[in-house]
Amino acid sequence: MRVLLVEDDDLLGEGTRKGLVQDGYAVDWIKDGSHADQALRTEKFDLVVLDVGLPKMSGIVVLQNMRDRGDATPVLILTARESIEDRVKGLDSGADDYLTKPFDLPELLARLRALQRRFASRAAPILIHGDIHLDPASHTVTYKGEGLNLSRREFALLHVLLENAGRVLSREHLTQSLYGWGEEVDSNALEVHVHNLRKRFGSTFIRTVRGIGYTIEKPKETE
Repeated sequence: MRVLLVEDDDLLGEGTRKGLVQDGYAVDWIKDGSHADQALRTEKFDLVVLDVGLPKMSGIVVLQNMRDRGDATPVLILTARESIEDRVKGLDSGADDYLTKPFDLPELLARLRALQRRFASRAAPILIHGDIHLDPASHTVTYKGEGLNLSRREFALLHVLLENAGRVLSREHLTQSLYGWGEEVDSNALEVHVHNLRKRFGSTFIRTVRGIGYTIEKPKETE
């Protein structure tokens, strides 16, 4: 999943970025509200972690602009402010959740997973697709009861495909879900990851939609 991290504190921002990357997210980090506003107008993200106190434009204004445009991307706000009024203002401006600084990284990650489930209208914490069980919290995948050892990006690709089963996802969308700004991406990197997953789950597991991207079918409902 692609996360936009908006945080002007270098130490906190770098620590949060590293933690998100280690948890499998593709992270783009911006340090002021104006550039964040522009990025959100021109690019697509799966989640936004947004500091309230930002230079050039406050996080609240960035958030209000998103919602005014009809952008429903889940947003978790970060604030060092302790008052109930500040938290209420953030939530009433369209935030989906908040954390007060300082915070523990495991709690941030758990809250982001909860936002993903809510946005996907999925209550269960584990994604199940036939014989595949994917647990975002523990980063484990089992297939027919056997644990699999997937690379970080193979796991991320499988996650986004399962989360969007039945939808065709463009190559651009999938690539952006795996790689953040500034990361070197080979021209055939996505195809290599798709090939590796097909080797694990069968050649027909991921279907190529020529000229558009990839999809997996929705799991069949059991009677």
